[in-house]
Amino acid sequence: MLTHPNVKINLGLNVLSKREDGFHNLETLFVPYFGISDSLEIVLGTDYSRTLANLKKKYGTLAQDVTPDGKLMITIARREGVDWDPLKDLTVKAYSLLSADFDLPPMKIFLEKLSPVGAGLGGGSADAAFALRMIASLAGLSLADSALASYAARLGSDCAFFIYNRPMLGSGRGEVLQPFDLDLSAYNIEVIIPEGISVSTADAYRGITPRIPDKALREVLTQPLDTWRQDLVNDFEATVFARHPRLAEIKAGLYAKGAAYASMSGSGSALFALTRK
Repeated sequence: MLTHPNVKINLGLNVLSKREDGFHNLETLFVPYFGISDSLEIVLGTDYSRTLANLKKKYGTLAQDVTPDGKLMITIARREGVDWDPLKDLTVKAYSLLSADFDLPPMKIFLEKLSPVGAGLGGGSADAAFALRMIASLAGLSLADSALASYAARLGSDCAFFIYNRPMLGSGRGEVLQPFDLDLSAYNIEVIIPEGISVSTADAYRGITPRIPDKALREVLTQPLDTWRQDLVNDFEATVFARHPRLAEIKAGLYAKGAAYASMSGSGSALFALTRK
């Protein structure tokens, strides 16, 4: 089974308050972006991979490991190299999460990591959510989206969004989701990934001051798009731009080139622009 987990952008991101569990309450609109995606193949343990040979030819060295119980093998390919333990990849955690509740058969995961790491686009979360759905399907589990989203929320704050993969208002840690009608058909979406800048979520939160905005996110999103520049805010820009001034320069440049709206996505370094077609 082969899929292509896409990434997301955030329209607005308000950090509202600190929670007792150490996380923060926030509100944001998750929007899928299909211009960047990973390649994820998962097969049963005895089945042949359609992608392994191509990955070896393309990358040469692959990061590969097997879980201690021998039930899961994971292979990861990435142009920049894999600087994390493959067994700690979120796709492996997705398998482990389901295996705690179900008797899963042995499987093999092949992940070609094409989305950037630390850019705020949720590539790892997408891989985890897609993996949950694929593993459940291969194991013959009849899990509704709501059940898959519940598992996904345990893997990461924005993982559950990728189960639905359509515009969703996120609240709580980002795992409480509500569908939201959004028509951006009159606009092109351009995503910019600055080289050499990676932002961890912990760094983005460091120094941020939670606040309740004058207007709720839902209210701002229903305003004409030409008002978003003033009213639709990503609170992480304050802390991230202070550490990486080049990101502020890139955003200003997007507006100078005629963007109707530009923002940083999530808590990472990627920026995006909405430009009228």
